[in-house]
This record gives sequence, C-alpha cells and structure tokens, in this order.
Amino acid sequence: MKRVFLFLLTNAAIVIVLSIVLNIIYSTTNIQQGSLNGLLVLAAIFGFGGSFISLLLSKWMAKRSVGGKVIDSPSNETESWVFNTVKNLSAKSNIKMPEVLIYPSDDMNAFATGAKKNDSLVAVSTGLLTRMTRNEAEAVLAHEIAHVKNGDMVTMTLLQGVINTFVIFLSRIVASLVSNIGNNNSNNSSSGSNPFAYFATVFIFELIFGFLATPLVMWFSRHREYHADAGSAELVGKENMISALEALKTSHETELEGELTAFGIIGKKSLSELFMSHPPLDKRIEALRNGTYTNHQSKLIS
Repeated sequence: MKRVFLFLLTNAAIVIVLSIVLNIIYSTTNIQQGSLNGLLVLAAIFGFGGSFISLLLSKWMAKRSVGGKVIDSPSNETESWVFNTVKNLSAKSNIKMPEVLIYPSDDMNAFATGAKKNDSLVAVSTGLLTRMTRNEAEAVLAHEIAHVKNGDMVTMTLLQGVINTFVIFLSRIVASLVSNIGNNNSNNSSSGSNPFAYFATVFIFELIFGFLATPLVMWFSRHREYHADAGSAELVGKENMISALEALKTSHETELEGELTAFGIIGKKSLSELFMSHPPLDKRIEALRNGTYTNHQSKLIS
C-alpha cells in the first residue's frame, strides 16, 4: 500500500509540474496549443520530462520503496564488508563511491540507481548477502558498479523519453484523425467532437503504441545487462560472476516493482523474451563463457 501511494503521489506531482512548465512555454512563445508544433511540444515535455523527473527522484524513491538502511558508518561485519567492497570497486572503476543501502528482503537481488555516475545508489538485499558467498556477492556489487560506470540509468531514461514522446505524439495524431472521420460520417448535428471520446481514443492508442515500443526498450535493457555482467567479470573475475548467476537460479522472481525491476540483478519472467528486461540466466552465463561482450568493456577500468 505504501508503494502504491508513493507511486500515485509522485506521478500526480510530476503531472502538475509538467503542466505548469507547458503553460509557461505556450504563454511565452508563439506556439499555439492546438497546432502540430504545440502537440509536439506537449509530447516532448511529458515524454522527456516525466522520465527525467523520475530519474532525479530515483534515489529518493528507491530508499522509500524498499526501506532498509543507508550505510554511512558500518555497525557490524556485514555492513563493513559491503561498504568497503563498494568503495574498492568504485575506486577501481574511477567513479565516486555511491551511497550504499542494505534492505530487508528474502529476495536475492541488488540494484543501482541515480541521476549521475557520481551521485548514485547501490542497494543490496539481506537475502542476497545471506544466501550468496562473498565472492558471488562481490560479483553482484561489481555488476551494479558497472551499470553506474556505463551510465545505464541516464541512457535508459533518454531512450524511454524518446519512446514516450513518440507514443504521446502519434496517439494524439491518430485520435484526431479518428475523431475527424467520425465527425464526417455523422449527420453533422453536433458542432464538434466529443472530448471524452477523443481522450478515450488517445488512451487506447497510447496503450497500443506503448505495447509495440516495449520490445525495443526491453532489447536495450537486456543489452546493458550483458555489458554489466562483462564489467563485473573484468572487475572481480569471470568465474565469480558466473557463480553468482548460477546462484540466482535458485531465487524466486524479483520482488522489486516499477522502474526498479529493470535495474535489479534479475528481472521478472515473461511469456516471451521480447518483453523481458533481463536475458535468461543461461544466456548471460554463456555470453560470459564466450567473452562475447568483454571487448566492449575495455573502457571500464582506466
């Protein structure tokens, strides 16, 4: 319930802020709200704006979604090990040490988030720390550091912003065409289109276009997982990362929700790989054994 309320409250705040920004742009430029340019501005503001505000709030949202404890001053041996491991991996990757969060969950998972490479968060579950060996847990943390080093959070946000913009823009264009066709086929007894019918049509086409665009977003998400695995292999050794992936086979489906799902070490299952944010574990292991992505990670350690 807390997560749902937080999600609804955050999205409501985002819509209000973006609506204010949009009205300021309309009032200070010659762009007409009902024009094609006006529609494109609306689509870009809500498409990119929503994605980037979510990115800026990602650390705050993550801490409140999963709970747990930010480790500033370790109070026990486990906290000291996690803190020092993240510190060493960050130094090796030439990035500022992320905030470290340990959160209570039986789920074997970890994730990284944050708006910048040097202002990020690495979180790990108690379930992972309990059920994995130290070498395996270190490989998982190295995987998350690789995500931060590669700038995956920002890249995913840019891609999602582009997708959102086109979905919003195209759905309204198609909805307008459908409304015009409906008006032309009517007996012309009404003076204009039905606003409810228009927005209902927009909603339907946003769902359709969003669904059609999902495989592209998921393909990129899977692509970055392979690279993060390879980055971990370079930091702590290929066999340690393979061992960690093997251990993840014993874990149930991730308990992370929303945007955090895509940033976890494992994702949710799907009927088709096209709609999976993470490649199957066996494919990730095979890619590591073959060194498929290793050559692309030479910039990780410099």
